Amino acid sequence: MTNIHSPSVRKPAVAGLFYPAGAQQLSDDVQRLMLETEQYTLTPKALIVPHAGYIYSGAIAATAYRTLHAVAKTVERVVLLGPSHRVRVHGLALPGAEYFDTPLGSVEVDIEAVRSISDLPQVITNPEAHELEHSLEVQLPFLQQVLGGFKVLPLAVGMASAKDVAEVLDRVWGDDKTLIVISSDLSHYLPYTVAQQVDSATVQSILQLKLPIAHDQACGATPVSGLIVAARKHHLKPYLLDLRNSGDTAGSRDQVVGYAAIAFCQN
Repeated sequence: MTNIHSPSVRKPAVAGLFYPAGAQQLSDDVQRLMLETEQYTLTPKALIVPHAGYIYSGAIAATAYRTLHAVAKTVERVVLLGPSHRVRVHGLALPGAEYFDTPLGSVEVDIEAVRSISDLPQVITNPEAHELEHSLEVQLPFLQQVLGGFKVLPLAVGMASAKDVAEVLDRVWGDDKTLIVISSDLSHYLPYTVAQQVDSATVQSILQLKLPIAHDQACGATPVSGLIVAARKHHLKPYLLDLRNSGDTAGSRDQVVGYAAIAFCQN
């Protein structure tokens, strides 16, 4: 009897919670968010993008993703890093899956890229770290809408150093066919005006490629810091596209979460 291989698929965990579960509504919402943002004429190699529910951070994320129109026909692989919120991870965790599903369809995991980093000691495979993780998932519908066909290298980042992350990024840096996306929000649950001051200082550090970025400044501090190390080496220049918080979008101003969209481009 022939053994037919069934591809392993990471199913959506936050469809219907962080973004619409229906394909048409999701597509319409992403298109609307993109059309309502400012258009920047940049050619990014890397992006920092927030990962809250679309009602909170979708407009800020859309500002980053709109810059990809210039490279949409070129990008074939997205290296996607975000913090592991629910599972304690030592290092950077691969999903062990061949596809990531969203309501807009399936995105193929780049197995060649997986193999290229699998020998690094900080890279592990941990499906549980990805099963309920939203930081990577919420980026995919935007990428699907803008890029069309692409493969993804998804990494849930836990306890690791900036150097660990930068080493992984170096392995898969590639040419203009590879885009790097770092999923990170900024400060959490500060009063509105305090958050504005804290987030502004954090963004200035990122724009100046200064380390360290602390975890109370950004929940994706480790992947952000790794990108800063890599940006120094590869001579990328960061540009601030948008900086707001949940008090500006859909929440109360008593306790807010900060969001920034930052593009890193070749000097």
